[in-house]
Order: sequence, then C-alpha cells, then structure tokens
Amino acid sequence: MFILTCIAKRLTAISSILLLATSASTFALPPSTNVSDEKAKADALAPVNDGPYVFVNEQQQLESYWLCQGGVLTQTTKMVNFPLSVSACNMPAAIHALSSIENKVLEFSGDYPVAALSDFHGKYDLMIELLTNNNIIDEDKNWAFGEGHFVITGDIFDRGDKVTEILWFLYDLEQQAQKAGGDIHLTLGNHEVMVLNGDLRYLHPKYIETAKQLNKPFEKLFTKDSIIGSWLRSKPVLVKVNNMLFAHGGFHPSLATEKRTLVEINTVFKDSMIKAELDKPREGWAKYLHKTNGPIWYRGYFSADRGKDGGATSTEIDLLLKHFDVEHLIVGHTSQKQIETRYQGRVIAIDSSIKRGNYGEILFIENGKKWRGSLSGKVLPLYHQ
Repeated sequence: MFILTCIAKRLTAISSILLLATSASTFALPPSTNVSDEKAKADALAPVNDGPYVFVNEQQQLESYWLCQGGVLTQTTKMVNFPLSVSACNMPAAIHALSSIENKVLEFSGDYPVAALSDFHGKYDLMIELLTNNNIIDEDKNWAFGEGHFVITGDIFDRGDKVTEILWFLYDLEQQAQKAGGDIHLTLGNHEVMVLNGDLRYLHPKYIETAKQLNKPFEKLFTKDSIIGSWLRSKPVLVKVNNMLFAHGGFHPSLATEKRTLVEINTVFKDSMIKAELDKPREGWAKYLHKTNGPIWYRGYFSADRGKDGGATSTEIDLLLKHFDVEHLIVGHTSQKQIETRYQGRVIAIDSSIKRGNYGEILFIENGKKWRGSLSGKVLPLYHQ
C-alpha cells in the first residue's frame, strides 16, 4: 500500500569531551516555580534519566546536557560536521544542523499518501507502536512511508514522561522522510506554545526535576540557541496538504469573513508567539490569534459535544472551506475515543486520546479514500457524523 524506503544510515559519532558536573555556568537561572503543586511528586521520583538538551555556544560548539540517574552529565562537541550524534547513558540524539530554517511554504500538493494524527503528550512508547504497526516507520524506527506526507497537529509536550524522546525522534525522522521524497509536517499545538512561554501547568514531575537539576527554568531548555528550540520555532501553526487544511485547534469562521490568508494567519501568530522574545505585549489581531478563538485553542467544531453554545454552524464550515479552497478541516486538541468526523465529514477530529496511554489511531488518505489505522494496524472505516 505504501512505498517502503531504505533504512537510513546511522549517524556517526564524533570526538567529544565528557565532563561530569552537577551544574554548568550556562545554567545560571533558578528553576521555574509556577508548578509548585507538582514539586512533592517530583521529590518522590526515582532518579531521573532525561536528555539530551543541546545548545550552540558562542564558539559554535555543541553543549549537551543529560540527567543520568539524577546526576548531570555534560558533553562538549567541538566539531560541527553534520550529521552527527551525541550520546550518553543510552540517550542518543542525531543532530543535522546548528539551527533550523523555517520553511515558509504552507501548501503542499501531490499524488502521495497522507497520514495524520495529533496529541502525543509524551507517550513515546505508544507512539512508536502505532507508527510501526501502521507502516509509518519500520521495526528499527526508521521512515517507511516512502513519498508519503505525515502530518502531526501538535501537542508533543506535557502530561507524559517521554517528551524528550519524541522530540528527538521526530526531529531525525523528518530528515529521513525528506531524503526519501516524503515529508513530515508538525504544526504547533497549544502545549508547545505554553511551554515555550513558561506556562508549565501540565508538566510531568520528571521535567520539574530536570529543570531543578539543570538549574534552569524548563522553558529555557528550549531557547533559540538550542537545537530543539530552534526546530520548534521553525514550525508553522497550520498547513494545507492537497484538499485538506490542518491545525491543532481549528479555524474560527471570522478568518473567512475577514478574508484572512493562510500566510497572514501563520505569520502574525508566529511573530507574536513567545512573549519573552517580543519588544512589546501582543495586541490587536496578534493577541486574538493566541486566545480562545485562535488556531491552537479553538474548539468551536465540538461545542455541541461539550454542551456549549456558540459553535460553528454548517454554513460557517462551508464558508471556511470555500475561503481556504479545501474540502476538509482536520484538527486535534479536542479528544475523542477514536478518529471521528463532524459536519458530514467536512471536519475530521484526529485527537484519538493517545494522551491516556492506552490507544491511538492514524488517519490515512490515499487515492481519494480515507480510513483509520488502529493501534494494531487494522484498517477501520471512517464514519461521518
């Protein structure tokens, strides 16, 4: 059904200097305290293994930090010939560049299969099982979807305890996909934006401990000069693939009535994304995009399910589809028991509650047909509601 690709060559490690330390001079800020209600849980944790958190220093070297059984391990990589890998305590990471360049292209079209899902929330093992059984990756966790395009509508962060593993996995898998002629489109979710802004309400206690031991607020582990922080900042808040428009939360009908373009929405959202990096507070439409009716928070397609008034009407859905020239709006954010549709199939909800750690599904679109891939890889029909 899908085109299998060759297993990507393992990245080779380069010379590095290993230094054991309990802290580093680059980690001089106090840990974040806005999740104090979780500190007791963090104190009760077994010794934490986490990382790496990789930064580019002023000498254009890579400074990597791990927690190994609760102790801090640092590694400085002096050479920067890419690709390369860093590894300690059986926690490797493949690194492809000192920084990630934002791809401003938001629309993609072609005769290839498309797969989509949302809201991993730190559930790395379940994610691997789901992707393997549905032939997105092979048994060695390498790209197996050929020239297919794989869309993830955000929410890697929070709740679960294997966020770091997912981030590095997708960072590398994206490179593999592009080399095979395919692609991965990660759109930002509300939890990515929350963490980058220091809103850590849903952070797993493990990462409170990480921040404490590295002596740095958790959001500062994803600054612009970090490999993953730069990569996250390169991601859009929406993407259009063939006749489908994807975002984490959704598109408020006002975006159509006000004739907003995809580029305008994405640009204004991204330019105002991280408060600490702005010259002045968000205002006007930039502020609007980061509120309830913005693309990472909007739940108006599911208002009836949630017993709330004011959701999008069928007419407004048609207006959105016409304005953006698509046939489907595909979103995560609002959890379902399975992948489901609304508005007679015009809206597809792909948050299948992976965050609960028990089950998950993938939406597949190929040759005009749509179906659900179950956790075991079984092909299931997509029901329209």
